[in-house]
Parts: sequence; C-alpha cells; structure tokens
Amino acid sequence: MLIAQLSDPHLTTGILAAEPAAGLHRALGRVLALRPRPDCVVITGDLVDHGRPDEYAALRELIGRFPLPVHLVAGNHDDRESLLDAFGGTPWLGGGFSAYYHVVHEAATVVVLDSLIPGSDGGQLGEEQLGWLDGVLAGRPEVPAVVCLHHPPVAVGIPAADAIRLADGDALAEVIGRHRHVVRVAAGHLHRPVATGYAGTVLTVAPSTWRQSTLTMSADELIGWVAEPTAFLLHAVEPGGCVTHTAQVSHSAGQTCGF
Repeated sequence: MLIAQLSDPHLTTGILAAEPAAGLHRALGRVLALRPRPDCVVITGDLVDHGRPDEYAALRELIGRFPLPVHLVAGNHDDRESLLDAFGGTPWLGGGFSAYYHVVHEAATVVVLDSLIPGSDGGQLGEEQLGWLDGVLAGRPEVPAVVCLHHPPVAVGIPAADAIRLADGDALAEVIGRHRHVVRVAAGHLHRPVATGYAGTVLTVAPSTWRQSTLTMSADELIGWVAEPTAFLLHAVEPGGCVTHTAQVSHSAGQTCGF
C-alpha cells in the first residue's frame, strides 16, 4: 500500500491565499503523477491557517475533485468545531463526526489522532483517546498500521519546536510499543522533514506543502521561514514494515497532473 503524507498547507482566504493554495494543489498534482498512484493521502495537520469556516470551505473546494481518498488531521492552527462542521460525516474524516478516527484499508489500517489543544501551539492526546487507540490497534494486529497525528511526540533538537511538541508522547509510546504491527508514526508541525526511532517503530515528520522552517538548533536563535523546496513523504507499507521516500514538489522536474 502506498500512502502519501502531506502536511501543513495552512490554507487561508484573502490576499495571502494564493501561495499556500498553490502549494497544496501542486503537491496533490504530483501525487497523481506517481506510478503506481498512492492508495490514499494523509494531510497531517494545520490544514488551514486560522481555523475559520471560510478557510475550510476553500480546503473543501480544493480537495473536492481529488480522485484519491484523503484523510484529514487536525493541527494547532485548526479549529475542531469548524473542521467537524465542514467535514464531519464525510470520508475525509473517516465518515464520522470526530477528529480522531481510523480507516480500514485492505492492506493497512490508517489511524488518525487529534492532538489539538484549543488556544495552544502544543499538543496532547489524553487518556481517553489513548485508550481508544489501544483498542483500535488491538483489533487488527495481523495488518500493518500507520498512526498519524500533527504534533511530534519526541524532541527533535529544535528548541522552539520541542517546546510545543506532544505533551504525552511517552504515554503514546507505551501504547504504540504494545503493538508491533505499527510500521510508521507520521507527524507534521515542524515544517521540516525529520525521521527518528520511536516506540519500536519509526517516526517521520513531513515537510510543509507551503513553506519550511529554519533548522534552528540553538536556543538563543530565533526560528524563521526559508524558501526551501516543498515536498511530501511517500510511505510504501508492506506486511513486514514500511519504506519512506521523499517526493520533491516545488523544485522537481517530475510530472504533475491536474484534477
């Protein structure tokens, strides 16, 4: 199974809307040009920039004609109520009315978590959601699982980002560690590609489809934005594991498709 992981499009409306919308559209077009085509797309949070209903309407218009399944993840820039108003009951949220859900594909289970804390840049899952995750993962142990969320659950050596990571990353690791069929934990939030071992599997952080953050590893230096290439991750999930590729978008000579 092929899963394309896009992240942090930060769609908005008004005079600043063009660049983030074009970035997401280009990335989705690049997904469609891959052969074989991915089985689905996961967008790991910060779907929009301010959590406004008009921004979700713009997102729905952009992905509405996309021919592959898209699974949406809430990030700290999102608004849970507006997200559910716009996408609740649709396949984009697994057909349900919750920002955490799971989708059963034949070759893998895609689990989406909701780490959004209203009014905070950091994230947390909480005991109830972690218990739900434990049950979902226990239900299909013979099939690979990919767990998706916005906030990375570990420190990555970027102080400004580490201060707003997932608060209960250790508790999540305990759950993940009980289920050896979790072949990937996929996160966003950092606007940078990062990979590290986590809970007996691999954590991958996807870059943004809009703009990237500086690699600021000193606590006395301000983090900023840089015009580095946009890209997404492609997870090739097999019964025994997962291989992840980086697919360049903005600086790629690769084919793209319209939709």
